[in-house]
Amino acid sequence: MQTGFVLIKVKPAMEEDVYYKLSNTSGVVELQPLFGKYDLIAKIETDEVNPVWDFVIEKIRSIPGILDTETLPVFLFRIHKK
Repeated sequence: MQTGFVLIKVKPAMEEDVYYKLSNTSGVVELQPLFGKYDLIAKIETDEVNPVWDFVIEKIRSIPGILDTETLPVFLFRIHKK
């Protein structure tokens, strides 16, 4: 499973529409509104080969009203004990 967080900037007055569409998108497991440079943050999970990038391009950036995104993929560290 691949996990990522996506910061989303939305066109003014379209926040509720975008929130509703994202909240009904398979793979979006958490969605929160923000104040500041970005309007929303989405946690996504998927099992596909190039999951995070494909998901953002195909399922998030295609939603009308989204102006910009910043994708933060999650990587697992292997901790070696000394």
